[in-house]
Amino acid sequence: MTFLNSIKNKSTKHINPFEHWELNQPLTDGQINEILNADIANPIEHDLNYDGTRAIDGGKGEFREGISNGGEALKFRCFITKDNANLFPNLEEFINELRQPETYNKVSELINKDLSNSYVRVEVICDRKGFWLKPHCDIKEKLMSCLLFVNKHNESENLGTDFYDNQLKLVKTVPYKDNYGYFFSSGPSTWHGMEKKEIIKERRCLQVNYVTFETDWKVN
Repeated sequence: MTFLNSIKNKSTKHINPFEHWELNQPLTDGQINEILNADIANPIEHDLNYDGTRAIDGGKGEFREGISNGGEALKFRCFITKDNANLFPNLEEFINELRQPETYNKVSELINKDLSNSYVRVEVICDRKGFWLKPHCDIKEKLMSCLLFVNKHNESENLGTDFYDNQLKLVKTVPYKDNYGYFFSSGPSTWHGMEKKEIIKERRCLQVNYVTFETDWKVN
């Protein structure tokens, strides 16, 4: 229960510019290795440019929200599903930890949202040169938003997520440290993104959500 242990014993709560928690060592070595080795296409090799969103995949809007029948896309996004879970046994173990009442009840307590009827969505992310993300608030269907960083290529810690106030003034950057990350609950003031910064090789992360829409992973 590495993720839950991180929440209980290795997390720090912050309230500026909105309520969020930073997590230390939320992932096991096996999970980190699967994040590093996930096969994710490079947009540069397909003559595609980042546009400040994660919609570069070429799928329909529904697909971008994680709904499996929302259209086909190139492998710029890697959601862990029951179809590909055999390739990610350690991440499936991570998902199953998130599905356990002990875990989601703890998160529910912190973010003050009921997760007992939710679903888990997990995506391996690999951002390359040119990536940026415009300031945005997550859709309300994301009950909990979490990003866990894997930095094995000595990329700058400044490549973490940027948090903004309601005037879209940059307030802080969560450092892009290896086996580190954050979570918060979606709301109208949770402005976050990533300024245009220099990525030398790649920015690997694991995006983790409890959501209201159906995925392969309903909580237990």
